[in-house]
Amino acid sequence: MTQTHRFTALLIALLALGALWLQVHVGLVRRTDHEVWQELWRLGRYFTILTNLMVAVTFAGIAAGHRSPPWWLAAVALWILIVAIVYHGLLARPLDGIRWWSDMAVHTFVPIAVGLWWLALAPKDGLMPRHALWWLLWPLIYVSYALIRGEFDGSHPYFFIDPHEIGWSGVGLWCVALGVSFWLGGLGVVMLGRLLSRPSRPADGAPDGPQAQ
Repeated sequence: MTQTHRFTALLIALLALGALWLQVHVGLVRRTDHEVWQELWRLGRYFTILTNLMVAVTFAGIAAGHRSPPWWLAAVALWILIVAIVYHGLLARPLDGIRWWSDMAVHTFVPIAVGLWWLALAPKDGLMPRHALWWLLWPLIYVSYALIRGEFDGSHPYFFIDPHEIGWSGVGLWCVALGVSFWLGGLGVVMLGRLLSRPSRPADGAPDGPQAQ
């Protein structure tokens, strides 16, 4: 990774960490009876928060010189971009003041920064259609965790995985729909990555390599 890769990755890591800190701060202001650990535990039920944390760790590693494989960078970009799409498509609500900044940070600013970094700087070689299936693992792990946790503590983070609100059949339908969306999005990332990593032909159309004498 070049200095440009590492410096911009550092900025994204700081942005994600700042966004997470802001979420904790807003939560503590609104819930004055909560200790910090209680607010962290509450926020830990959200896919948005956990995926932003994944972004922060991944990009902090890049800033420190760790070389993440292309399939992982593409996965993180896909997951955080879907955070933005689902939020703005299904979950967004009118907010103002610091709550608006807090929600925009984790749902919009971080996804845009990661998406642009992936497009401009991330290595994209070796992406294959099978990766789109591998990338379903994190959403599957998360949904399993959220459903089990929700049955124990009585709070489900999103309406589409709340069986008490829409029933188990509704949860199943939403999970299938979101799974297909993740898979199709993953295929799109693979196609885009392969397109962007394809070597360009010489301007005059001559083949690469030494010319016959």
